Amino acid sequence: MTITRRRISRSWNRYRIQALLGQGLVHGVLTLLGLVCLIPMILVVSISLSGEIALVEQGYQLWPVGFTTAAYDYILQQPGQMMQAYGVTGFVTIVGTGLGLLLCSMLAWPLARSDFCLRGPLSFYVFFTMLFGGGLVPFYILVTRYLGLKDNVLALILPYLVTPWYVLILRTSFAQLPTELLDAARIDGAGEWRIFFRIVLPLSKPVLATIGLFFVLRYWNDWFLALLFINKAVLYPLQYLLYVLMRNITFLASNPQTTGMAIPTQSARMALAVLAFGPALFTFLLLQKYFVRGITIGGLKG
Repeated sequence: MTITRRRISRSWNRYRIQALLGQGLVHGVLTLLGLVCLIPMILVVSISLSGEIALVEQGYQLWPVGFTTAAYDYILQQPGQMMQAYGVTGFVTIVGTGLGLLLCSMLAWPLARSDFCLRGPLSFYVFFTMLFGGGLVPFYILVTRYLGLKDNVLALILPYLVTPWYVLILRTSFAQLPTELLDAARIDGAGEWRIFFRIVLPLSKPVLATIGLFFVLRYWNDWFLALLFINKAVLYPLQYLLYVLMRNITFLASNPQTTGMAIPTQSARMALAVLAFGPALFTFLLLQKYFVRGITIGGLKG
């Protein structure tokens, strides 16, 4: 009996050691992958805080070379314009994300119900728009001439409100909700609107947070709509303003005689990148637990 207990104890200890080694290996690999993803961000911040001459002489480093904030000082010469661009982008992102989630979820809910008579044709219509589009010229004519949204902040919001791919993800997630719970709510007298807002949406928080993050990143990083429809500087979103600044910096750097001063070209580019991805990065960190869970729950099945 004693020998048997010793054998069991040795086997258990060997199993625990193997499990610890396996966990350590997995954690080490994940930590290495995390560092590989983090190093480019650190490099961007480091370059943005480095001197232009030091960058030319010593190259890119993971720590600032010739520490200076000249790039940020140059970009923020007119802080009011930058804050205004942040305000426009924040408004577009918040309103667009809220309305986009509402419209996409309201479209996905009937598509997820097997008793909806128009489920097939409407699903085909949504899927068809993923394969074919009207083209850029008809899109521009529609927004500017027929909708009259030239130099209007709505031109930065409306085109992205309903995204077919997001609708399909939400439809798949809604279809996995327990039908018994929905039937019980109907027996208790709940209407369709109440079921949708009081049961369906609260149970779908992970996938809604995931789609919301997609909307946030799309609206935050978009500059193409502003390039097409916005001419007034007061309506420039952040990304388009940074695009204009970078274009101006490139022009001034190639023609230094126009200003008589050195332009921090390389560090300015990285400073613009920091100003662009900083808020979006913090938003992702806040929603990352919902992001992973939402992708798992809302993933499309074959």
